[in-house]
Amino acid sequence: MAEITRITSEALQSRIRELLPSQVGFGEDLQASNVIFPIIDLTTSAEGTTLGTSLQQAINFGGATAFAVSNTTTTIANVGGFYRVVGNSSARQASGADVTNEIIMNDGASDKIVWKMTVDALSSTLGYTTNVDFVFFLRPTDELKIKSSSTSAFFNGSVRQIATSTGTLVNPTGFSAE
Repeated sequence: MAEITRITSEALQSRIRELLPSQVGFGEDLQASNVIFPIIDLTTSAEGTTLGTSLQQAINFGGATAFAVSNTTTTIANVGGFYRVVGNSSARQASGADVTNEIIMNDGASDKIVWKMTVDALSSTLGYTTNVDFVFFLRPTDELKIKSSSTSAFFNGSVRQIATSTGTLVNPTGFSAE
């Protein structure tokens, strides 16, 4: 026979209010039952046929393109979609001028700097190095570019499309869920 027991735990009730904000106004105690209710998860991730985010975005042999930029501007992606960019930006002082590395998005009409590293010409620090790991979304007309202002600035890395512009995931080349 089914039994229903009241649970009076402020910690559990607080957690329910936190996770389910629409339930905040209800003051009823939680209840437990000895009846088993099956819960069936029908999502594809429950089937085990999809990858977790970090695995799906993995750099892979057929899906990644390396780039090395110094003293120029290079387009690294120009097809709509989501892209993961990983790499290393480094720059050292040059003679009397600031030295920069930039990630630029272009919408077909103008550039927008979305990330920048600068070594100030007057800085007492000789140089900087930093790792980057970003995900970008490009519309069909957008371009993603890397710009390095000097032979004293280097931006090396890899770019990989991780999803189409409609959100369809691009799994690593050669991956099979079977």
